[in-house]
Amino acid sequence: MNPVNPIDILLVEDSPADVRLTREALKEAKVLNTLHIVEDGVAALAFLRKEGQYALRSSPDLILLDLNLPKKDGREVLAEIKQDESLKRIPVVVLTTSRAEEDVVRSYNLHANAYVTKPVDLKQFLEVIRAIEAFWLAVVTLPPGEKA
Repeated sequence: MNPVNPIDILLVEDSPADVRLTREALKEAKVLNTLHIVEDGVAALAFLRKEGQYALRSSPDLILLDLNLPKKDGREVLAEIKQDESLKRIPVVVLTTSRAEEDVVRSYNLHANAYVTKPVDLKQFLEVIRAIEAFWLAVVTLPPGEKA
C-alpha cells in the first residue's frame, strides 16, 4: 500500500461519544487516514455495496464494527460482509462493549479479524484505538483494495 495515500477506515458506530473518541485517537495517528462514519447496519452495507448516497465512495481498507447497532445489528452486518465475495477480504475489527463469550465466539465464527472490547475509561479507549491503528494500518499488509 502506498504510504502517501490515506487509508480508508469505515467506522460503524451509533454512539456519538465513541465516534468522537475514535476520531480523536485517529487524528493523532502517524498514518494518513480517511474516516467514514455510518450509524447503523443498513447504512454500513449500503456504504460497502456503494448504494444510493454512497455510490461514489471507495471501498474501505479496514472496518471498525460495533455489534449493538440500530436497524441491523453488527452480527448480521459481519455475516453479510464475510459472505460477499467482493467484501470478504476487508479486515473487520469488532469494537464493542460486549464482553459476552457468545459474542466473541460468534464474531470469530463469522470470520471477524479481531474482537476488541471497548474500555469504559477514556484514556484506555484512546490507547485501544491507537493500538488498532498501529497494528492494522502500520504493521499488517492489507489486501489491495479497489479504489474508486
